[in-house]
This record gives sequence, structure tokens and C-alpha cells, in this order.
Amino acid sequence: MKKILDWLGFRKHELIKENRSFFNNFDKNKPFEEYEYVVLDTELTGLDPKKGEVVSIGAVRVRNLRIMIGGNYFCYAKPSSPLPKDSTLIHRITPQQIETAPPLQEVLPDFIKYCEGAILVGHFIKIDMTFLGKALKKHFGGTLGNIWLDTLKLAQSLEEYRRRHSYSDDPIENSFNLNKLAVKYSLPLFEKHDALEDAIQTAYLFLYLTQKLRTTGCVTLNDLMIAQSNATLPSDQSHSTA
Repeated sequence: MKKILDWLGFRKHELIKENRSFFNNFDKNKPFEEYEYVVLDTELTGLDPKKGEVVSIGAVRVRNLRIMIGGNYFCYAKPSSPLPKDSTLIHRITPQQIETAPPLQEVLPDFIKYCEGAILVGHFIKIDMTFLGKALKKHFGGTLGNIWLDTLKLAQSLEEYRRRHSYSDDPIENSFNLNKLAVKYSLPLFEKHDALEDAIQTAYLFLYLTQKLRTTGCVTLNDLMIAQSNATLPSDQSHSTA
């Protein structure tokens, strides 16, 4: 019976219903600078979706292709199990920092509201949305309907365009690691493995990529979506924020 009710949508939280309703028949054909974006990053207890949990979320909003630094979002979330030592070594979040943090289901409503009406952007965003989606489905009966853009795939699309047209003297990028791309493109550098700092880093990358992709003929949101869908992930998989 529970699965039937889930399938019919009776257990969906009102915030999820409103979110998905907004993105039904969403117009993707306007110039991409006319949309608002939420650039996000998460820190996790591990990369296994069956066991890993979100322990922090960082996000910044982009409006008129400008980062709205004053309106950022950040939270810690206390996982159901103790923090693994190997994950602490990566993101440097200590058990003491999350001891008094609320569980993820208590912070997700504010995050859903923060993402209201925005296109979501992340670097290898599938990982973030997999873990967030698992929690949203468990506690709120459904996932977000927001459209996603992946700066990893957009970066690869740009590099593939440069390779085909050979108009740039810059070396072709083979690693799509967030920090390496920031160095390659001479972007400001922020602290690695901090959800908010990585979100800001990704936002700068996103603005750079949209500027460059515009010169290749990407004008609308749909053009960006097509560009990322045509990109092929690098075989070395060096595409994380590590």
C-alpha cells in the first residue's frame, strides 16, 4: 500500500508538489542570462548512495549572470551514523561541528525554498542530486523538478569545441577537476572541500563557461542543455572537486 501511495503522489510534501508544478512545461528557450541559478555543492560521509549521507550543503544564487554573494546558503546536517574518519580527512568536518547540527530532513525545507524557481548548477552535479534526491524522496515523498546544469560537462563541451576548431593556442584540458579548471581558466581560487567555497568556485566557473560558450552559438538555456548532453565524460574520471 505504501508503494502505491508513493506512486500516486499522496505522500509528496507540499513544497515538492509546488516545486514540480513550477517546472512542468518550463520554458527553456529564453536567453540563458534571463534565468536565475542556484550553484550548489554538498559534502558527504561517503560516495556509496546506499550508505553515504549529506553532512553539509553550500549554495550561491546567480542572477543576471552575477553571483549574489550576500544571498548564499550554508548548513551542516547531522548524519544518522558517526562520521567515517576517511571522509573527515577530505572535507575536514569534525564530529564536534555537526554534533548540534539538525538532521538533514530539518534543513531540507529551507533548501527547497532557496532553490525555488532556479536552474541548479553543480560540478558533477549528479552526485549531489543523487544524495539529495535520496533524502528528499525518503522524507518528503519526491525529488526536485529543477533543471540541472553540470559545469563538468559544459567545460568538456567547450574543450571539445576548441579541439574541433583549433582556434585556441591553449592546451586541451584532459582533467575536469574543479580546481584544475579554475587554475587553467585563471579564475579566483577558493578553499577545496568546503561546500560553500566549492559552490562559489563552481559559480565562477559557470560564469566563465557561459561567456565562452556564447561564442560557440549557445544562446538559450536549451542550447546549454544540448551542449552538456553532447559532451562525453573523460575516461580518467578526474572530474571531481578533489
